[in-house]
Amino acid sequence: VQLQASGGGLVQAGGSLRLSCAASGSIFSINGMGWYRQAPGAQRELVATISVGDSTNYADSVKGRFAISRDNAKNTVYLQMNSLKPEDTAVYYCNALISSLSTIYDSWGQGTQITVSS
Repeated sequence: VQLQASGGGLVQAGGSLRLSCAASGSIFSINGMGWYRQAPGAQRELVATISVGDSTNYADSVKGRFAISRDNAKNTVYLQMNSLKPEDTAVYYCNALISSLSTIYDSWGQGTQITVSS
């Protein structure tokens, strides 16, 4: 079971980016999914999560600017990021609780760099 993230890059302040993260492997079901980020010298922090029933939760710092969604048919979670600010610069990681037939995996993607220039 693995997660592959894509969509990072360099963007000017005020711009938008969309991250994607696809799960692959021996997947029976995927429970909660989410995005986290880690800026240089800082701890990893929650950005947004989405449940199986599409309930969402956001960090206060991104509310109203970011939107998390999922496509269960594609085993993919997305993060639409609008009105980006320099303080959003970080490595973004996707996370998912994935069940195979016998094991539950707390899986992490490899991280994708987002740099927002002022």
